[in-house]
This record gives sequence, structure tokens and C-alpha cells, in this order.
Amino acid sequence: MPCAQPQSLPMLFTLGISCIVALLVTLRLTSRRRVYPFPLLPGPRPLPFLGNALQLDTKRPWLTYTAWGKTYGKIFRSRILGIDMIIINSETIAQELLEKRSANYSTRPVCRINELAGLAFNSILLPYGETLRQHRKIYHQVLRAEVSVSYHEIHSRHANELVINLFGATSDSLQQHTETYAGSLIMAVTYGHLADEDSFLSHAHEILDIAKQILSPEKAAMFTAFPFLEKLPFWCFGGAFSLMGRCREISQQLLNEPINEVKAQIADGTASRSLIADFLSQAHDDTDEDILKAVAFMGYMAGMETTASTLQTFVLAMVLHPDVQSRARAEIDQAVGHDSMPCLDDRASLTYLDAILCEVLRWHSPAPLGFAHAASNDDVYEGYFIPKGTIVMVNQWALSRDEDIFPDASRFDPSRHLTVDGKLKNPFVNHFAFGHGRRICPGRWFAENSLWTAFATILAVLRIDHAKDSNGDKIEVKPEYTTGLGIHPEPFHCSFEVVNTTREAHIRAMMNSK
Repeated sequence: MPCAQPQSLPMLFTLGISCIVALLVTLRLTSRRRVYPFPLLPGPRPLPFLGNALQLDTKRPWLTYTAWGKTYGKIFRSRILGIDMIIINSETIAQELLEKRSANYSTRPVCRINELAGLAFNSILLPYGETLRQHRKIYHQVLRAEVSVSYHEIHSRHANELVINLFGATSDSLQQHTETYAGSLIMAVTYGHLADEDSFLSHAHEILDIAKQILSPEKAAMFTAFPFLEKLPFWCFGGAFSLMGRCREISQQLLNEPINEVKAQIADGTASRSLIADFLSQAHDDTDEDILKAVAFMGYMAGMETTASTLQTFVLAMVLHPDVQSRARAEIDQAVGHDSMPCLDDRASLTYLDAILCEVLRWHSPAPLGFAHAASNDDVYEGYFIPKGTIVMVNQWALSRDEDIFPDASRFDPSRHLTVDGKLKNPFVNHFAFGHGRRICPGRWFAENSLWTAFATILAVLRIDHAKDSNGDKIEVKPEYTTGLGIHPEPFHCSFEVVNTTREAHIRAMMNSK
């Protein structure tokens, strides 16, 4: 009998694991069930052994959850490998549970994959407690609304650089340019200037690519339900799971090397002002250096990914809707004149641009399922019992497609966010894409200013259009997105044309004077 080929080993291990999992689930199902004082929420009928796991679109579970919501209601129950999950498809219900009852829904479910991948310091997935409070305290000191005003010049400088890069951009380089903008902007605030920023960015992306594939609650349930699996070598699972060791290695490198470089810069007097430099230069008796490392690194990782994704969605929307960008450009011209560049001080006069910002995040939120919460204690909602430990997820995709709030929801229409007299209906920082309750994104003001400045600068100088093929014919664009915990548009063809040479000359002069 021939020996198994090396590439077949993960398949054999997976088959063996599946058999063991099936046996253990059978034993669990035959054990005594807990009796609840109220009925559980309705939901799809679970299959033997695996619950609803095989009924999910594993690449885009938010689509399955949205479809189930039409059958079982805007809050329903699902079960994956014995792990209870509640899915919320309504902003009203999300507000009721995660905002009004935030004391019970502010922790995160235990995510062993997060720890196995060396990402236990991840602010986003920390349980509610003292360590999280220390993380958020630092974020608040550096990124709160009042402090974000001091970064206006940084935003403008990096947005100008983005526009210059887009002048000669190809469709293939759009993702690189948006990621460079987002990453360099956040790096300036967190670390200041680092000697090898390209290497840092490359390694950060490697971690993100792994994390986006392995940190979903649906996949994490396997390790939560059956802890013995973590004793097996990662390679036997195949795919992104096999790279968890690599993720551990890089994360330690990126936690330590930047802060060591900033320390050296402080010592020789070359450090620029940044989160790390400020905290290291001052006495902060209550701030542990490991917490400082984690806050800086996660601020960079989370902000870079979501900002870049949103910028790419903005460009995609502008390609598909030239009328929207024409209206926005006309608003800019009227507010600041044809020869001046818009800046954040002009924002009160540019409400349609704010509406575009809201609509971009609604149309395709960078994290369609957000990040899971967990119930700290038993609860009752509308007569249904929510057991302690239940995972609670807000399906942002379903919120964005709620026809009662957003009629013709699949259509990109910024005007839906404006009142009849042209005012913005809701502040951007309250957008559901930033999360809910005590776990709402602490960097939302910084993100808001980063995106607004980039949108305004691009539209003031450039026209975004379809690319043309070798025959001069327009290349059609179809919105398609990646999968995973965080998403962004698949590469698409587009072109950038200067529509205001005076403004172009203005930003080139500003960049040359740096």
C-alpha cells in the first residue's frame, strides 16, 4: 500500500478530527439538557452533531443570517458545535441590548484561536475588565474628539500625498495606495517615523490576512467546544490555521521592534511626537509597557485595515456613480472656491460629502458581522431567555439592508442620509459600522477625519472614472468583495483624471515644501 503524500496529511487529520468531533457532540447531545425558565429564541433547526454549521454560507455568513432573519425574526438563535449564538438583524434591538443593557453585553466570548495565534493582546477581543479599561483609557487620551482636532494638518498632508500617488495609479495599485495612506497616517500618530515602514506594513498585512480568516466566531467555535484540538499541530488543519505559528512570530516582532526604535530615537533626540514617544517621555505609573505596545500595535492594525477598505469602497462607488461625485465636487467648489483646497474647517459647508461618507460605510461595511459580544449573565428579551455566555452578534449587513430604514437598500444613494433641508440626519460617529455600547470603536473620530479629508481631497482634484481597454472601450465594473472577518473590494479597473490643475499645483507645492 503506498504511503500518503505529504499534501494529503492535512486531509487525513481533518477527517480524523471530524470523526472525533462527531463522537463528542453525540455524547454532549445525549447528556442532560439544561432547563430554562423561559423559551429560547427561535432559529433554524440544528442538524445532528454540527448544529447549523453546515447550513451556513461559510464564506459570507452574514448573507445566511440575513436570510434566516426573514424567517425567524430580527433576533434569532443559531448553534455551532454546541455553542449558542444570537444574531441581531435590527438596529433597534442592538441599541436595546448592547447600549441600554451594556453592563451585560460588553464582554467578548473566549476566543482560543486569538490566543493560539499570539494575539491575546488584541484590544478588540479582550474580555471586559481592567486590562480593557486601561487600553481604552490610552485610546481615549490619544484619539478622542478634542485631541483629533490637533491632527488636522497630518490628515491634510497625507491626503495630499495620496492624491499625488493616484495621479499615475493603475487599477492594480489602488489597494496599495489606500493602504499606504491609512497605514502611514496612523503610524505617524502611534509611532512617529520608523526607519523601515514598508517592512512593518508588509508584516502587519501578513498578520491581518491570517487573522481575518481564523477569528470568526463560526471558526473559533471549533476550538471553544473541543479544547483538545489545540494540542494538535496547526498544520494538520490546513489553510490559514496552519499559519498560526507564523502569526505568533510576527506579532511579537511588531510589538517590540517599533517601541525599541522609538526608545532609541528619544535617547538621541530624533523622536517625533507620537503616542509611544509621549508616553515613554512622561511618567505614567499606571501604564504597563506591554499595554502600551498592544494599544499602539492594535490601533495601527485596526485603523489601517478598516480605513483602507472604506477608501477602496469609496473609489468603487464613485466609478459607478459619476453623478454623485459631480454633485460633491460642485459642493466643494461652491464652499471653498475653484482655486482653494477643502479642509476640515470647511466641513460644516459640505454636508453632501458627509452623506457620501455615511453611505459608503452603509453600502459595504468593512466588517459585515462586526465583532461578537457575549452575555455576562442570564437575560430575558421580549419573553425569550438568553443564557449566560451566549455569543451575541450584530449583523451589520442586515442593518445596512433594512428596507424599513433604507428603502431600495442595495442602491448607493448618499441623499438618504440628509434631511429635506440638507442637514445630516445622524452624526457619523454614531454609525453602526463602529459597533455598539461600551465596545464602540474608540478611534472613530480619527477615522472620520481620515476618511473625510481623503474623500474631499480626491474629489477636489481628481475625476474617478472607468478605465478603458486597448480599443478605447469602457471596462465595466461589478462590485465584488473578499470574504472573511474584514472585507474589501476585489481589484477593479478605474482611472484618475485631474479636473482642477490649480489645486493640483497647490498640493504639489505643499508636498515639495515639506
